Amino acid sequence: MNIELIKKLREKTGAGFVDCQKALEEAKGDLEKAIEILRKKGKKIVETKSNRETKAGVIGFYIHSNEKIAALVELHCETDFVARNQEFKDLAHDLAMQVAATNPLYLKPEDIPEEVLEKEKEIYRKEMAQEKKPPHIIEKIIEGKLEKFYENVCLLKQPFIKDQNIKIEDLIQSKITKLRENIQVKRFIRFEI
Repeated sequence: MNIELIKKLREKTGAGFVDCQKALEEAKGDLEKAIEILRKKGKKIVETKSNRETKAGVIGFYIHSNEKIAALVELHCETDFVARNQEFKDLAHDLAMQVAATNPLYLKPEDIPEEVLEKEKEIYRKEMAQEKKPPHIIEKIIEGKLEKFYENVCLLKQPFIKDQNIKIEDLIQSKITKLRENIQVKRFIRFEI
């Protein structure tokens, strides 16, 4: 197995050396297939960790250079050992920077009040009223527009400001896979003058 290819996969995914080696072997040296294999393995790890209690953590903070915008994020994990880990602290800081930059209103779509969702759907229905499309097509379009709405107002659904190709929920899942602990954003707040 090519060591350089393993290093490249580690840099892209943050997975361990042995995991990268096994994924590349399974993918017969195809880097993109190996990334997908590791992603699937990571989702399984996330599922097994998701019910574990998070009783340690840190408060991540970010203050913009103009000192007029700041954000705090309460990030939990299972143990003090991980809470003291620099990668976990960097995640908390990145999440606070994300909150400062994007001003999300909710953590996840389930947190959006039903009346807010219904109001959004009603706006989309009025937009679609002029279009001569069947009702089931209109509903699919509305669902697509709601996904875009979630990206704007829900922290976990937003594209990461440092890498628009991944969402915040995927960033957190990659850290769960790497650090082998449940990680949860409990709450956040943004201040602006």
